[in-house]
Amino acid sequence: MQLEFAQIQAITVGAARVEAHKDGIHFYRFTKGQERLYQARSADFHVKTFSTSGIRLRFRTDSRVLGLRGKVLPGCSRSYFSFDIFVNGKMVDTVDNFTGLRLPHDYTKMDFPLGTFEKTVTLGEGEKEVCIYLPWSVQVVLQTLSLDEGAFVTPAKPAKKILCFGDSITHGYDALRPSNKYISKLADVLDAEEYNKAIGGEIFWPELAATREDFEPDWITVAYGTNDWNTCSRTEFENNCKAFYRNLHETYPRTPIFAITPIWRQELEEERPFGPFLQVGEHIRALTADLEHVTVVDGFDFVPQNAQYYADLRLHPDDQGFAAYYGAIWSKIKGELANYCN
Repeated sequence: MQLEFAQIQAITVGAARVEAHKDGIHFYRFTKGQERLYQARSADFHVKTFSTSGIRLRFRTDSRVLGLRGKVLPGCSRSYFSFDIFVNGKMVDTVDNFTGLRLPHDYTKMDFPLGTFEKTVTLGEGEKEVCIYLPWSVQVVLQTLSLDEGAFVTPAKPAKKILCFGDSITHGYDALRPSNKYISKLADVLDAEEYNKAIGGEIFWPELAATREDFEPDWITVAYGTNDWNTCSRTEFENNCKAFYRNLHETYPRTPIFAITPIWRQELEEERPFGPFLQVGEHIRALTADLEHVTVVDGFDFVPQNAQYYADLRLHPDDQGFAAYYGAIWSKIKGELANYCN
């Protein structure tokens, strides 16, 4: 039994919109207005808006099997991808392009095949909740999603929503599994839809913070700074950072905002026009001090300062690095978040 477009649209979580085209169903994490802004800003960033980071299919069913068919297209500088398929909170299978390969520690520079994929997955007996994490790294065109003939399917959308801004690390670089991204794990523990607006290579961009979603988020996370340090002067950084948070605060004046400062990076002792890397977090704290609902979270030690926790050995966490990041951020903010979880 092939699910129709309306059914797939109903079970989609974390997408700004879902559209049916001749080649299949497309999932978009940015609004059309945000895409137009990025089209004018950067061709590279515009392509990255079409990756499916944070988007999931989540539903209840009694089907014993699930069929998945579609194609993947470039969505960033990384070509590996994975669909993580969970049943009742446990991963039962994946659809990816790297299983069976012997990967080096730095797999980020490898080329992996894209194109058409297809797989039948065993879900097991009885009624269950299924969650399919779409890849963070590529564009997805879903052509077929099928269940047993006569099986029921009902949406299982989370009760809350978390809006996430950031650079490559929040985008997902370089988790092999999308379910291992720190922001995915945070959304899971909060039972929240992850609306991911992160773009690899991005800095504080005030225009993005002035756009508005068609929903009121329960929480907002912001995690920029490492690229700002790498590319901006101190004056540019201060202007961009201050304007970003002011725009975001005005757009969502009642939503708690968590400003996460950059994690460790190997080059932090190198000179940049901004100045010392460790001052990025200090400036974020100072520039947001007068904004109500903004809580600064010091992220420098979230991932161990050891290249082995980074897929590229210098900047982007691997899956174990993301596990450490999630554990650290959750321990820091769960007390304050608990006030909003009931």
